[in-house]
Amino acid sequence: MALCHDTVFDASAGVEAQTLTVWRQAEKHHVPCVCFLNKMDKPTANLSFSIESIRQKLKANPVLLQIPVGCGKNFSGVVDLLTNQKLIWKPKSVRDDDGRMFESKPLDQSDEPELLQEVSEARAALIEQVADLDDDLAELLLTDFSDNFNAVPSIKLQEAVRRVTLARKGVPVLCGSSLRNKGVQPLLDAITAYLPAPDERHHDLVRWYKDELCALAFKVLHDKQRGPLVFLRIYSGTLKSQTAVHNINRNSVERMSRLMVPFADQHVEIPSMTAGNIALTVGLKQTVTGDTITSSKASAAAAARRAQKDGGAGKKRGENATVVLSGVEVPDPVFFCTIEPPTMAKQADLDNALNCLQREDPSLKVRLDPESGQTILCGMGELHIEIIHDRIRREYGIETHLGPLQVAYRESILHEVSTTDTLDRTIGERRHIVTVGLAVAPLDISATGDSCEVAFTEELAAQLPPEMKEAVENGVNSSYLQGPLLGYPVQGVSTLIQSVNMQPGTSPAMVSACVSRCMLKALRLAGGQILEPLMSLEVTVGEERLSSVLGDLAQRRGTVQDIQSRQDDKVLLATVPLAEMMGYSTILRTLTSGNATFSLELDTYETMNPQDQNTLVKRMSGLL
Repeated sequence: MALCHDTVFDASAGVEAQTLTVWRQAEKHHVPCVCFLNKMDKPTANLSFSIESIRQKLKANPVLLQIPVGCGKNFSGVVDLLTNQKLIWKPKSVRDDDGRMFESKPLDQSDEPELLQEVSEARAALIEQVADLDDDLAELLLTDFSDNFNAVPSIKLQEAVRRVTLARKGVPVLCGSSLRNKGVQPLLDAITAYLPAPDERHHDLVRWYKDELCALAFKVLHDKQRGPLVFLRIYSGTLKSQTAVHNINRNSVERMSRLMVPFADQHVEIPSMTAGNIALTVGLKQTVTGDTITSSKASAAAAARRAQKDGGAGKKRGENATVVLSGVEVPDPVFFCTIEPPTMAKQADLDNALNCLQREDPSLKVRLDPESGQTILCGMGELHIEIIHDRIRREYGIETHLGPLQVAYRESILHEVSTTDTLDRTIGERRHIVTVGLAVAPLDISATGDSCEVAFTEELAAQLPPEMKEAVENGVNSSYLQGPLLGYPVQGVSTLIQSVNMQPGTSPAMVSACVSRCMLKALRLAGGQILEPLMSLEVTVGEERLSSVLGDLAQRRGTVQDIQSRQDDKVLLATVPLAEMMGYSTILRTLTSGNATFSLELDTYETMNPQDQNTLVKRMSGLL
């Protein structure tokens, strides 16, 4: 549950691949946003290009609030279009060039005519744009300032911009250079002026918890002296030091020993903190990233009762499901490899290091291979795993060995199949027999993504007790973890439970085991297919090197989607299988003499062609 969002852009590049990812999250959670065009002191910075890229690529409505003074190395400040104030950063010496001091003065006729003209036109466009989006300002202009729209008071214009921002009809845009702190102070003022305070978001959770504590653990760090440091965002209530708190996700109570305010790398200890702030806590040893913290179990139960009265009853995850903050959504890993300590004596130290790193980074997954007994490290990319490997060496003093990097494929099925299976077990003097009938069918992966579905026939859903329905679902979901072909997770499969026959007194565990065995039989009968991760690739390169990059991409089974222009460079947009991108950063650097950049993110999973699938199956089976 984010309250607001500030998106930072490179003013020379505009909207980039990662910007789209971040913006999608803001759109998903309906978060008001402010945009900051950074690096205005770069020679290639382009205000109009960046504004247009926000409009075209993000489908947003940018509301320009500032005009830069100077460009490139001559960038010295901004003009506030709301107040017509000119803000100039002019250091007296190199030592003072930290952006702390700046001069603010009204525009007057002594300023450059070109700047005055640009500001006049931009302010008129701003007033017209905001009036189109805000009825209150439009009415004010027509009734009180019909003769001269430019005479509208800046405070009225600022209030209108705030209403437009909160309603998500427009996005305020500011500019500057954060490296020198130029434009940073007005940006912080804009965040305060235009984005919502915590009590203005009117989120259901805040209403359900009332004045009780509700906070989200969004980051965990490990300190050698103080242990785990947990960063909390407080959504309601008050957090106090030396008090016990309840972790809903872990169903545990922990005592917080110290409470601090983080200022970069400086931490100031305080006795309490209220809603809307970010706190740093010491003493929460079980809390991990994404957990919800409340004052007590009783307050969480009270919030759950209020949620049920509002229609939140009937959640599968139980009473507290509706009163848990959304936490961090983590995609499944796309790479994995084995990790081994230098000696078996260091295995316990390695396990401890991996546990600590997993608490900090939810996208890092660690599992034990049941056949080989090896520890498997799963991550989001080559660089991710390399960083984890390096941190284990630097922070924990363990020289580990990584096995070959492998792609985390997925499995699906080809055909619809119905089957039954019977589990016959004698426990003590009693014989237990469970018979399950079910059908599996492939789903359209492009429409459903990585989801798998479980459903019951109407008659069976009415007959089965809740604990048995849960046992059946657990059996189905456990079978999705390992596919029949190569043991990769299954996705894009719909399962319909048609019948469950059992004797009285049969345990849910037996039902779950029978369902799991029947699912494995059905998946094998349905025919398996391998799905490989397909990545979205964006390469920014000079035109003279474009042909080399395109030639290399063709050898990697890549598909070019578009080639765009950005200043003097070309931006290549393509999709390419992840398996073909091993070591791409080194190859690209060689092809372009280091004059290219690229970004890579997961797009979807795509069916592997039969020839490549057969090769992969043989290789994984040890036949190649």
